[in-house]
Amino acid sequence: MLMRALAAAGVAMSLLLAACATPSQQHERNAGPVAPDSVLVSAPLSPDLEARILAIDPRHVSDDDVRHVLAQGPTPRIVALHGGIYPVHLVMESFADFLIGMGYPEREIRDPGSHDLTHSPYEDARVLAGEIVWYYEHEGVRPMMVGHSQGGMQAVKVLYDLAGLLGDSVTVVDPVTHTDLGRMTFLDPLTGKTRPVTSFRVPYASSVGAGGLASLLPNQWIMAERTFEIPDTVEDFTGFQIGVDLIALDNPRTRGRYEAIGRANVRNVTLPAAYSHYYVANVEPLAKDAKTRAWLNAWTPALVGHDPPAGIDPENIQWAADVWYSIKEHWVTEAQNFVRARQAMAKH
Repeated sequence: MLMRALAAAGVAMSLLLAACATPSQQHERNAGPVAPDSVLVSAPLSPDLEARILAIDPRHVSDDDVRHVLAQGPTPRIVALHGGIYPVHLVMESFADFLIGMGYPEREIRDPGSHDLTHSPYEDARVLAGEIVWYYEHEGVRPMMVGHSQGGMQAVKVLYDLAGLLGDSVTVVDPVTHTDLGRMTFLDPLTGKTRPVTSFRVPYASSVGAGGLASLLPNQWIMAERTFEIPDTVEDFTGFQIGVDLIALDNPRTRGRYEAIGRANVRNVTLPAAYSHYYVANVEPLAKDAKTRAWLNAWTPALVGHDPPAGIDPENIQWAADVWYSIKEHWVTEAQNFVRARQAMAKH
């Protein structure tokens, strides 16, 4: 059903006509200011769980590590950004369901206000940037972003907003009520220090199928010359290009390659030409097979460009493996930073 629905929308120029923002449902809740050390103190972590989190190698994370250790501890929000053609949001919902099938806690993928699994590229990027800072301030682990098509451009746009490079200042925003809290600073939950929003860095973000025709959309004009230039508000960024992609046309200056404009670590990965721009994030089926899950969890960057052995479905698996590896790596790092800060606090 997913493939039939997407095929009906698979006309390239509909990128110029689509508008698929989903209204948010607001839920009342007291999200008062964070007190120093309150996030660290309130975390229900046993000494045994802390020790098991610290023992994980971020470069080699097993299924057991995910399901029985990491999922029990501090877990970063995943902000999945879908493209602009209706119903292409179903593809990123498939990616979200893939993460859940691989053991990622569903509560850290769904939007706490709307309960949606994905975000629209027609949302205000400044608001999303402010919400990302709020998540860290209240949860102690920094969110990650994964964008597809126009959603990939939106992910980079959020990074620019966080850096204050698009003009207007970014303020902290409550993601449940979408209330602008009017603060251009946040309390770092791990250090107890007040920091400017512009100092915040996302640990990991990625984009696949960005640019091209989506650059003609009014809401992305400002990104037309910026999509492939990554600012300092992310630590690790992976830009994926499909070998033949008639929708995400190459940027004439960079030829579709992402570059850091500062200190961000930027990777470029070319996916097989057989991959489809529309379906590349349709990866939920991969998480349903035990043999495939084992291969995905054992994957490392040394296998970039290599399909799995016979008996494992290769469709979109190279993209899924690369993104899942990076998410696990940064999940471990964020959780370990949280535990170390908590243990340091307990000594004082």
